[in-house]
Amino acid sequence: MITLKEVSNKNELKAFVTFPFKLYKDSKYWVPPIISDEIATLSADKNPAFLHSDAHFLLAYQNDAIVGRVAAIVNWTEINEQKVKKMRFGWFDAIDDIAVSKVLLEKVIDIGKSHNLEFVEGPVGFSNLDKNGALTYGFDHIGTMATWYNHPYYITHFEELGFLPEKEYIESKFSFKTIPLERFTRVNNIITKRFKLRPSQFTKTKEIVPHIDSMFDLFNKSYSKLSTFVPVSDAQRDYFKQKFINFINPEYIKFVFDENDNMVAFAIVLPSFSQALQETKGKLFPFGFLKLLKAKKNSKTVLFYLIGVEPHYQNKGVTAIIFNEFYKTFTKQDIETCIRLPELADNFASQQIWKDFDCEIIKRRKTFRKEL
Repeated sequence: MITLKEVSNKNELKAFVTFPFKLYKDSKYWVPPIISDEIATLSADKNPAFLHSDAHFLLAYQNDAIVGRVAAIVNWTEINEQKVKKMRFGWFDAIDDIAVSKVLLEKVIDIGKSHNLEFVEGPVGFSNLDKNGALTYGFDHIGTMATWYNHPYYITHFEELGFLPEKEYIESKFSFKTIPLERFTRVNNIITKRFKLRPSQFTKTKEIVPHIDSMFDLFNKSYSKLSTFVPVSDAQRDYFKQKFINFINPEYIKFVFDENDNMVAFAIVLPSFSQALQETKGKLFPFGFLKLLKAKKNSKTVLFYLIGVEPHYQNKGVTAIIFNEFYKTFTKQDIETCIRLPELADNFASQQIWKDFDCEIIKRRKTFRKEL
């Protein structure tokens, strides 16, 4: 018999967070979160996403053992302001027993119906800066700190329970070393002169901080037309600053400014912490933070986390300025592999940015939808 329980205390929340450690203990590709950070993400007193969202964290039990989990999320900004009557679900994990998945997802559906919502979609997080999508291709590639990993049978469970594919995302890899520097330099020189633009040069975190708010303003403008977009609030800005600033090398953040010092483009790249996170097993202490620090300094793989361009400058080659700067940085750091984190498969404007790179698709993931 499968029973369902909603998380109601710290011990149960920790059990919710650590369940995947058991489920994926034999996987070479699953990358664990930092347990303390994951708990903070799911805590109303820590994560400002709860200022405009409600969340129910559900655990499925069988013979007194946890066999599944799911987060049922109601984003009121999305519902009331954007008029998208969506019930979200995320942090979904379950053993290979469709009865477990059914109990978890039926509860999500019940919550959605209680709020008169029109459909349920997942796996997704609270916002665009959270993880989203279930892996459908590329199960034999190591995960990242910015994505979920899942067993292939998840997709079978969703489909058998009446969920249909909604959005598809792709992840790819490439190397800057395959493209001559002259290509970036030539276009960079043309664009900077034509539009009177200049790139940033940062070596210290404190130099970046004054520009973060402008970056989030530009992020909201850059992504506002996407069907998945939920604006990042001021409180969430502060939260993400604190959460990610220590994971970012200052030289891996690039800004482009116009002649009036207005930001017109940005890109954030993260070192890959995948192997280090596997070694830490979710714990920063006593030695986990040292492994992460080593990865931050020495990783030869980087993740393109975010890139955005002011709408007026889109399709005008401004990203060549950013790539020219990254080429110089990556050459100096001897970076070998670049990973593009999930992008909507039908976001052709974004894909156009990468047209000059020999990108190899290594993963696909989808969200799944069911009408209520």
